[in-house]
Amino acid sequence: MVTLDRLINVLGGYGVRLRAAARGAGPPPRSTELRSVVMHEPDPVIGDVLLAVGATSIVEAVRWARAARAVVVLVRGPSSENTAEDGPIADDGIAVMTVDPEVSWSELAAVVYGVVLEGRETESGRGPTDLFALADSLADAVGAAVTIEDRRSAVLAYSRLQQHADPARAETILSRRAPRRLRTLFEARGVFRHLAESDEPIYVEGDAEHGLTGRMVVAARAGRELLGSIWVTCAEPLPDARRAALADGARMVSLHLLRSRASADLERQVESELVIRLLEGAADATSVASRLALPQTPLRVIALRAHTADERHAALLLAFERATAGFGWSRPGRSALVGNTVYTVLPGAEAEAASAWVTGLRAALPEPVGVLAGISSPATAAELALARSEADECLALHEVRRAGPAPVYDEVWDDILLQRLRIAARSGRAPQRGPVAELRAHDQVHGTQYAATLRAWLEAQGDRAGAGRALGVHENTVRYRLRKMSELTQLNLDDPRKRLAMMIELAATEELS
Repeated sequence: MVTLDRLINVLGGYGVRLRAAARGAGPPPRSTELRSVVMHEPDPVIGDVLLAVGATSIVEAVRWARAARAVVVLVRGPSSENTAEDGPIADDGIAVMTVDPEVSWSELAAVVYGVVLEGRETESGRGPTDLFALADSLADAVGAAVTIEDRRSAVLAYSRLQQHADPARAETILSRRAPRRLRTLFEARGVFRHLAESDEPIYVEGDAEHGLTGRMVVAARAGRELLGSIWVTCAEPLPDARRAALADGARMVSLHLLRSRASADLERQVESELVIRLLEGAADATSVASRLALPQTPLRVIALRAHTADERHAALLLAFERATAGFGWSRPGRSALVGNTVYTVLPGAEAEAASAWVTGLRAALPEPVGVLAGISSPATAAELALARSEADECLALHEVRRAGPAPVYDEVWDDILLQRLRIAARSGRAPQRGPVAELRAHDQVHGTQYAATLRAWLEAQGDRAGAGRALGVHENTVRYRLRKMSELTQLNLDDPRKRLAMMIELAATEELS
């Protein structure tokens, strides 16, 4: 169910602002649910959201809203010539939102209708356009339990009717997706190939080993695009009349999925634009974060890329869709797709929450999809541009490692620093002369281990016995090598600055040795 808070947040990206509380009862709570949209007409209208098209003043718009029993009214703000209404206005418990003059009513109406009407279609709601209600109606028409799934076999809705229900249906609903063994069975029987190619229902024979009574399956399609499928639990093929009802139901499900996707796409667009502004260092970062319903707590930026063995773009889009899945503002993070990277701003100072978010997203994607990610250190809204750079560098580090959990900047900042130095060294900016370069050159020609010995001695802070243990040799061998190295080049091991410089060069150029 869409709330006033969500409507305010979405419309904020279109130049619509909520007026300050006035002298009346004050605006309604932002948690107030909105169910209908109307425009002012000469005849009486009733609705939660009123578009005050043609109102000559905010006072008139509030009067219209009161008559329509509206919770919120949208009206053109006062013009530059008429500023008498800049002060508070008695709103009698109505939220007044002023519309920027540059935004057309037709554009705004499309946005408001899309957000409010499609917002009724939540996972738990059961309104007249709800997918669960549609599953119930379809189950009544075909006389059997119904499950509606998306094109990746994830459960979108299911009927309350349990006639002919079997263990496979229960497991599918509980896990919110058809188990892998069932998907493998359906794949072997050509069910998914049929759904991709045909609009005709197909019957799938039962399989006791898999707890499957039998299924009547039909595709939900828009044009040539497969949007999802409807699964009817039945022990035998449906009779003709019920097959026809199933086909009609598939068309209704297709329309519903198209409307849902349009609403989700609208929300993603608004969300992405605001997230990008934060990541680019918006001057009004705190205000933008508020419009995204991000709390005034430390935030982390997650940079993520997804891929398969032979495809990158589809996997990336799928990851973005999963990151932004769900209606309203119940998701903890706010995401944007920028180039080939999904960025998510996630509340919370703890790195474990961000790591768990990445793990959860990876688990929600099909198995062939690989995910690489990087997580920034905690930041305020004003620091998110810097946090984005940290996340990018952690992502680059993960792409080098290819394995393990997503790197977190405050845990791997030292690796990040060395990675920067290694990149500089690979670009030809490493010293070609000096103690380290000369020792490495000697090692390559004579097969000695002088560079490794120097690094072990430096890491052991001059402890020859500790360096020997790290190298697997006696400390006398370390002493001998240090003496020979001093004969080859000027080590100056007594100079702390020289020791620091050699330590940095050894770490930055180890890949070149």
